[in-house]
Amino acid sequence: MGIQIEFNPDLALRDYTEFLNGNRRKEECIPRELKEGEMYEFLKKGLRVYWLSDDEFWSKGEIPLMKTEGNERVSRPIASIKIIEATHFLINGVHYTKGKYRVIEVFHPNDVEVKFESFKRIK
Repeated sequence: MGIQIEFNPDLALRDYTEFLNGNRRKEECIPRELKEGEMYEFLKKGLRVYWLSDDEFWSKGEIPLMKTEGNERVSRPIASIKIIEATHFLINGVHYTKGKYRVIEVFHPNDVEVKFESFKRIK
């Protein structure tokens, strides 16, 4: 018997309408308005491992924030973020990961310029 854990090179959250419709908690969704420099909380089902912010490696710890529809269907990056904190815990016997992230840059939806190449932030 093993421990199921997922390593995530990005943070993929649901559209804010999922919260408005009562389908998801607010922290499971991308905020209605993302602001550069602001800190937000996230919540993901399962035990997940994220790259925490480190000023010396991995483009200073920046990872993409993407929108997900579920089943590993994700958008292009909508922002560059740094995860500051991630904690595992249980809700009614189900594993979850919660944490905080800071928005570094919000990308314009019509911008086709490449912002990440694998784990590396392109500026």
